Amino acid sequence: MNIRQYLDSTYLKTPDQAGLTAAENETVVRQFVKEAIDEHFKLIMIRPEMVVVTREMIAKASSKVQIGTVIDFPEGKSSLEIKLNEAQKAVADGADDLDFVCNYEAFKSSNIDLVKNEILNCTRFGLENHKVVKWIIEVAALNNTEIVRLSALIKNLVISNFKEENYANVFVKSSTGFYKTEDNLPNGATVPTIIMMVENAAPLPVKAAGGVRTYEEAIEMIRLGVKRIGTSAAKAIVNGQVADTQY
Repeated sequence: MNIRQYLDSTYLKTPDQAGLTAAENETVVRQFVKEAIDEHFKLIMIRPEMVVVTREMIAKASSKVQIGTVIDFPEGKSSLEIKLNEAQKAVADGADDLDFVCNYEAFKSSNIDLVKNEILNCTRFGLENHKVVKWIIEVAALNNTEIVRLSALIKNLVISNFKEENYANVFVKSSTGFYKTEDNLPNGATVPTIIMMVENAAPLPVKAAGGVRTYEEAIEMIRLGVKRIGTSAAKAIVNGQVADTQY
């Protein structure tokens, strides 16, 4: 099975996180972009400040690889205004997909109106600009009940406020890949988590991000019903190798 069109090849480390200078980190981003172009992956997922450079590289290569970026990453605690400002700049810079971090802490604290407001307004912004919107719910920060409830909340908001033709462009996404867990527990997509998300987000699509490190794991996620897989080891996965990365 050719899984390339399921893969969002991902590099989201800052220079500090990578232990690199800004110039060195940009070189890594460029390597990821070139690889995505060469391998014909669905999308390259990078930080907002790298969207312009990435768009230039893809245009120069006459490639169909799409560009995704993260909004309010990785904690999702910013105001609606900040989220929308970041999204507006990403769109202006040439992003195709906007991966918003949901304010999952507000959700856990039962501040549901705040969460509904940001989901509704940011989703509307993305769809009105003909972009794919993904909502990162950070499953490692949630218990099973919260995963089910937040997935269903996003689904119900989209169904209630947008046309059916838009459903395929609003994803529920598992993880940022940057959440720190206790005792080195998984911080991304697991089979039980993805099953809960797929069952409760449908008909919205699900993106499995974090923890998919082999071709077999990717195939399993696809069979469970995910439409995208976020990974920093996309090439290793398609080549049947085991990735040495957590995301």
